[in-house]
Amino acid sequence: MRVGLITGNPGHPVLAAAAELLVRRGCRVEVVASGGSGASLADVYLLKARTPQALALARELEQRGAAVVNSAAATELCQDRVRMAELARGAGLPFATTVAAGRPAEIADPAYPFVVKSRHSRRHDLVALVDGAARLRELAQRWPEEEVVTQPYVPGSGWDQKLWVVDGQVFAARRRSELSSGGGGPVDAGEWEPPAGLAALALRVGDVFGLEVYGVDLLDGVAEPVIVDVNAFPGVRGRPGAPEALAGLALRVAGARGRAGAPPG
Repeated sequence: MRVGLITGNPGHPVLAAAAELLVRRGCRVEVVASGGSGASLADVYLLKARTPQALALARELEQRGAAVVNSAAATELCQDRVRMAELARGAGLPFATTVAAGRPAEIADPAYPFVVKSRHSRRHDLVALVDGAARLRELAQRWPEEEVVTQPYVPGSGWDQKLWVVDGQVFAARRRSELSSGGGGPVDAGEWEPPAGLAALALRVGDVFGLEVYGVDLLDGVAEPVIVDVNAFPGVRGRPGAPEALAGLALRVAGARGRAGAPPG
């Protein structure tokens, strides 16, 4: 069985651990840099990267009949926070009101405080609390050409609820919010088991977005769940059992493709 990794970082802890488990099961695991129109297809591809080049590669492989997790379309959808919010709210998910606002300098008559984010989700994108005109001017100077969205600021505990789903298994943590005075970063608030309702909500997100490996960010400390972001194929760092779940997903999808009859490469 062959498993292709579409990633710029094959040494990522969860991905590397899952790859090692697959190799132990007798699989051949390889990083895929191009479609290789004349090459035979792997049994399954794991799409970890979200660059334009990676998405183009994933689409090419899908057109040739490959199984790609997550699909290029689902991955790309999660990069546009406007489309993400429209789909989520249209499906009845409790997603924060998200409004396309142009560039920071174009935000007119804002109601402070509010949250501003890059419209296009990526590593090191803009996520900031704007509490007044001076802060908005500062962001406009630092990010003059950035397309942004705005979301209402909802006071919380200073922590975010992070739920990750891998093939139907839910992993969770509470981590310091990027909007908190203590700053963002992977600072866990100790062991945390999400209520059953939140776990069910996370699984519902996967159904709506067509995702099998994804993350759901929710505000902590509010009366009702509020989703503020959905991420395709996040890191899921430090969650026991995540590499095993990812390896199991690869084996399941590859097995299903084999039973259905793989198209010629």
